[in-house]
Amino acid sequence: LDFVQYDDTTFIIPDYSGDSRFCFVSRQGKLLRKMGTIPTANGNALQNARPALAQAWRSFIDYNPRNGVLVAATQLGEVLEIYNLKDSTHVVCTGLNGEPEFQISQGYGIPTGIMGFNDIQVTDNAIYVIFQGNKFKDIMQSAQRGTPLPSGGQYIYVFSLKGEPLRKYVLDHYISGFSVNEQEGIILAVDVNRDEPIVEYRI
Repeated sequence: LDFVQYDDTTFIIPDYSGDSRFCFVSRQGKLLRKMGTIPTANGNALQNARPALAQAWRSFIDYNPRNGVLVAATQLGEVLEIYNLKDSTHVVCTGLNGEPEFQISQGYGIPTGIMGFNDIQVTDNAIYVIFQGNKFKDIMQSAQRGTPLPSGGQYIYVFSLKGEPLRKYVLDHYISGFSVNEQEGIILAVDVNRDEPIVEYRI
C-alpha cells in the first residue's frame, strides 16, 4: 500500500507477512532488518493468521528524517502508530472505531468494519491524516443501488508528534491525498470525484 525512504540507501516497507511491522530494505531490494510487531489485541490472529492480520492492518506510512518520526495509519479501522526512531519510543493511538475488523477466508483477511485513513503526512511539528470512516456494508449497499459513496475522506485529523489530538478539519470535499505546507499555511488536496481534482485549503 505504501513505503517511505529512510535515508539515501534504505526504504521502509510494511511487513505483509505479519512477522513484524516494518522491513528495512536496501536500494538493491535486500532485506536489512525488521522492526516492531502489529499492536493488536487479537492474540489468536497474531498466533495463527499473521498474513491475514497483516493484510487487515495495511497502512499508509510517512517518515520525517528531520525529527525521526515514522507514522503508520491503518486503511481499515482507526489506529495510528507513532515510532520515534531517534529515541526508540512507540505510541499507539486507537480511535473510537478501534482496530481493523476482518474475517479470514482462504487465508485472506476480508474487511468487515470501516474504511479508515486515506493518507498521512508527518511535518516538523505535527501529524496530519485524512480520515474516511465509512462502513463497508454502507459502501457496498450504495454501490449496489447505483449511488456509490464518494471516494476519499471528508476529515483531516491533526496530532502532535506524540499522538495528542490537536484539531479536526471537516472539509467540503472528499479527498484521497494531500500535501501539507505548514510554513505557508496551505494544504493541497486531491478530490478524485471531480473533473478538476486539485483543492487548496488555508490552515
